[in-house]
Amino acid sequence: MVKIEVDTSEMSDFFAKCKQAGSGELKKEFELFLEGIGMEFLRIIQDEIISKNMVVTRLLLSSFQKGEKENVWEINQGDLTLEIGTNVEYAKFVNDGHWNDHRFVPGVWSNNNKFYYIPGEKTGIALRSKYVEGKHYWESGLKIIEKMIPGFLENKMQDWLNKYFE
Repeated sequence: MVKIEVDTSEMSDFFAKCKQAGSGELKKEFELFLEGIGMEFLRIIQDEIISKNMVVTRLLLSSFQKGEKENVWEINQGDLTLEIGTNVEYAKFVNDGHWNDHRFVPGVWSNNNKFYYIPGEKTGIALRSKYVEGKHYWESGLKIIEKMIPGFLENKMQDWLNKYFE
C-alpha cells in the first residue's frame, strides 16, 4: 500500500486570504486605483494644454479638474467605469480644429497696435473665414497615459499580491 501525505497546513491561511481579498476590500482598493489613474490623466491633460500654449482664460485648463463646475467626472462603482471630460463648449474645437466664420468684431485699435473688443462699437475688424488647426491635447494625453497604465497596473498588482497573498 502506498501512503501519500500532503501538507495542507498553509491551505487554510491561503483560503482566509482569498476570503479577505474577496470581501470587497480589494474592490474598494481597485476603485481608488482607478480614480488615481483618472487624476493622473487629468494632470497629463492639463500639462498638454499648458505645453501647447492654449491657456488664455484658464477656463479650459480648470475644467479638467475633479469637482470643477464645468467638468465631467463619473465613477460607476458597479462596473468600475471612470469617465473624464469637460463641459466647456469650445474644448472640442480647440482639440480638433475648426473654421472661423467671416464676421465683424466691434472694437478699437490702441496706439500700441493692440485690438480691444468693445461690444456695440461702430468701428472694429472684419475677420475672414479661415481654418484654425486643432491642438490635439486629448490624443496626446491618451497616448501618454496608455504608455503609463501597464506599469501602474503591474506595480499595483504586485502590491495587492504582497498584501493579500504573502
